[in-house]
Amino acid sequence: MAEAELKLNVPVETTDSVLVVKVDPAAPLSNGVHRFQLVVVDDSGNESDPAIVEVIVRDTQRPTAVIDAPPNTETGQSFKLSGERSSDVAPGKVVKYIWTMVPIIERPPIRPVPPFNPPTIPVPIRPPIQ
Repeated sequence: MAEAELKLNVPVETTDSVLVVKVDPAAPLSNGVHRFQLVVVDDSGNESDPAIVEVIVRDTQRPTAVIDAPPNTETGQSFKLSGERSSDVAPGKVVKYIWTMVPIIERPPIRPVPPFNPPTIPVPIRPPIQ
């Protein structure tokens, strides 16, 4: 199996029928459609017509929202909420922050679990066999 970092319009020749397309994490393929071509050559030097495939690169990883806030504030005072530590997997970036005040949902109190008392089962005792 061959490996190569393909560049636009730069052919890479291999003797392997499988090519792993190496992607530099610092310069990945952009999101969208990318087209790849294969031409094969037989042992007589005859070239095939090109076969072309399109691969769609997608960003499917969700960004991570992180919110920083003061633990408390005075009544009637403004305060700051910050989403500055929110992030996306590179090369993606956070481009919008959607702020909403949401209701506090009451949780039922946690009830203690009663101790487990396994049932006792009488076991008949047989006299020893002589």
